[in-house]
Amino acid sequence: MCDSVTRDSTEPYPILNHTTMGQAPSSPAEPNVRDTSLCLWSPEFLDCESIGFEDGDYDFTANLPDDCLAHIFQFLSAGDRKRCSLVSKRWLLVDGQNRHRLSLDAKSEILPFLPCIFNRFDSVTKLALRCDRRSFSLSDEALFIVSIRCSNLIRVKLRGCREITDLGMESFARNCKSLRKLSCGSCTFGAKGINAMLEHCKVLEELSLKRIRGLHELAEPIKLSLSASLRSVFLKELVNGQVFGSLVATRTLKKVKIIRCLGNWDRVFEMNGNGNSSLTEIRLERLQVTDIGLFGISKCSNLETLHIVKTPDCSNLGLASVVERCKLLRKLHIDGWRVKRIGDQGLMSVAKHCLNLQELVLIGVDATYMSLSAIASNCKKLERLALCGSGTIGDAEIGCIAEKCVTLRKFCIKGCLISDVGVQALALGCPKLVKLKVKKCSLVTGEVREWLRERRMTLVVSMDDDETNGVGLVDGGDQRVLETVVEEEAPPVIDGDGGLGVAGGGRLGLAILKTKLGLLAGRNLVACTLRRWSQSEATSSI
Repeated sequence: MCDSVTRDSTEPYPILNHTTMGQAPSSPAEPNVRDTSLCLWSPEFLDCESIGFEDGDYDFTANLPDDCLAHIFQFLSAGDRKRCSLVSKRWLLVDGQNRHRLSLDAKSEILPFLPCIFNRFDSVTKLALRCDRRSFSLSDEALFIVSIRCSNLIRVKLRGCREITDLGMESFARNCKSLRKLSCGSCTFGAKGINAMLEHCKVLEELSLKRIRGLHELAEPIKLSLSASLRSVFLKELVNGQVFGSLVATRTLKKVKIIRCLGNWDRVFEMNGNGNSSLTEIRLERLQVTDIGLFGISKCSNLETLHIVKTPDCSNLGLASVVERCKLLRKLHIDGWRVKRIGDQGLMSVAKHCLNLQELVLIGVDATYMSLSAIASNCKKLERLALCGSGTIGDAEIGCIAEKCVTLRKFCIKGCLISDVGVQALALGCPKLVKLKVKKCSLVTGEVREWLRERRMTLVVSMDDDETNGVGLVDGGDQRVLETVVEEEAPPVIDGDGGLGVAGGGRLGLAILKTKLGLLAGRNLVACTLRRWSQSEATSSI
């Protein structure tokens, strides 16, 4: 019964999905791989009995160490790994012992199969439990069994597990004390369950909570013990997010991201008034926060990244208070949301105090020649700039940026009153510019793109009619459209399972990495590897 559950993805019970936790799928396998490999061997060198197969079937992985076989499995997709596990008992065992990431369809029917699943996959450290809205999710009892079987979990995702209560979260926390990352979405437990996680998981570093329905008005405050190591908090669409006030003010916290959470957040940020905050990154989107909250944020002297997105009650006064005291600010995103409360006055303060600024995004902010000229003159380290949805930015402002921003590398212009003249000015300035996007600027013609490419051959130019992969627009609004412009280039890194990835997750970096590794050649990694080994062994035998 257990094998049928874990092998066949069409079963109605647990569905294993290895790609959910970040595993990259492989390309389809080549046909006749075994026949091609057999052509490399002469009959006198084949010993069927020693290999362990009869009737013409040969296992060229018999002498391959388990670690090497497991490393190959890590490059396969979930479906390919399932099929590989059916090849032999050895492959089944190696796959199970080296599967560190696992995703389960967390319906209530999964309960009787949990012991069998985790007997096979006994090395899981990263687990995702997901349930759709039309089904009953696993209960507290099932979560307790998971915590007993997987006590070494370091990362857990819960999605749509509405049957889990505070008691279930508490029992889970008592058994999984090595947990480092916890992400919960569309669950119904409340403050008691969250406090239990913070109390028992002393090494918890990242906490993400989205649409948690148990945080009612009378919920107890979220508290963090002094010995905790929490570094990042992400809150989204919470009804009573103010219970996290003391958590946001924790001295060890480095990053805070809050999106569409109801209530007045000024008091939460005022709690940073002791000046001992370690916050380096704050992102606020669609919140009820005023200049009073920005005054509290200004006391975070270590702040390096600030996003103020669609917060209509924030004005030039609050922005000025932040930039005057946060001398280390490197990234600043402002979405004025057409309320026009942030403009030249606030940007002049940015130009005066943010001398280390490297990234600036202005959306719906009516910046003029005066403020942009000051920023271009004073912010000598500015590398990434985006100007979107402004009726005051024209050719003169773009010409000023082209002349003075000598370190600018990526530039996005969207929905501004510029013409071909402004774009042509960039051909003579910004010597380090490598990527330019011009979108929804009606006065810019297609001819200027070719003209610019002829004079700046190394410059990647993207306009409205471009279909080029990797530089096209990303749907989802002005904020997300800037992803490929303001992203930082990151070197390849090794993930927790030994696979290759790209720090930061940029699409462009991932494409470059795949090209360098030769994974886009249309070949299956296992087939190529086995063929290469068979060739080398045949050569050495001769």
